Amino acid sequence: MKAYVELVRAPAALTVLGDTVAGSAAAGLKMTGRRLLLPLSSVAFYWAGMALNDWADRKLDAVERPERPIPSGRVSAGAALTTGVALTAAGLGLAALGGGRQAMRVAVPLAASVWAYDTVLKPTLAGPVAMAACRTLDVLLGAGGEPRLAATAAAAVGVHTLGVTALSTGEVHGANPATARAALATSCAATTLALTGPAKGGWHRAASMAAGSGYASLVGKAQADAVRDPSAKSVRSATRSGIHGMVPLQAAVTAKGSVLGAALVAAALPIARKLSRKVSPT
Repeated sequence: MKAYVELVRAPAALTVLGDTVAGSAAAGLKMTGRRLLLPLSSVAFYWAGMALNDWADRKLDAVERPERPIPSGRVSAGAALTTGVALTAAGLGLAALGGGRQAMRVAVPLAASVWAYDTVLKPTLAGPVAMAACRTLDVLLGAGGEPRLAATAAAAVGVHTLGVTALSTGEVHGANPATARAALATSCAATTLALTGPAKGGWHRAASMAAGSGYASLVGKAQADAVRDPSAKSVRSATRSGIHGMVPLQAAVTAKGSVLGAALVAAALPIARKLSRKVSPT
């Protein structure tokens, strides 16, 4: 079981729960009833993507990351692929139950984007864009029939993902300083997008600003360090911070519509950071 926990980077899924919550809040919808299945759908898609990632990278990982479950022999390539297929099906099923046809209009292209990224696009220049599309669609999964209202929220998460994914390509051999600077620029853009737009009231705006500041501090510091020292160690640290930074970014978006929702989203961060010491999110 531990090998499968590592395969899907299980604790890191805490950073994806807030995507649909943010999309729902931005669209003015409540995350209640069957809609509570939508964050679980996001988790299933995330885990599917991690399993497929390791399946697709198994030959490269045998050289660069032999400790991972497949090259170490703890999980077979066939079992990893089966895990990815099963989790994709689970994600689609949960989306159908939680949001019906409206959710499936987003869930199907989301699943397709996950597979396209892991099996074809990841090693290409289109890789970061494909991953950004995955997270953008995940936010829209929570928006129901109001995707336009959640467009800015989805863009914030998508832009952030673009920068983190581009920078993560230097986790093994280090990054180009220009890539690190570009990642830092995307974080600035994501902060602006997250704080843009109307809020229900003063407390909502204040909560959004607080979460946005937390995001900028957490992610910006690590990426600034990577700009100064784009070594593999610094890039890995910045990538971990970028993954965890999803949470305060989601909270900043959510707070404009629901302070309680934002607090629940933010609660995932300390848990995710603690568990990352046992299972790496990268």
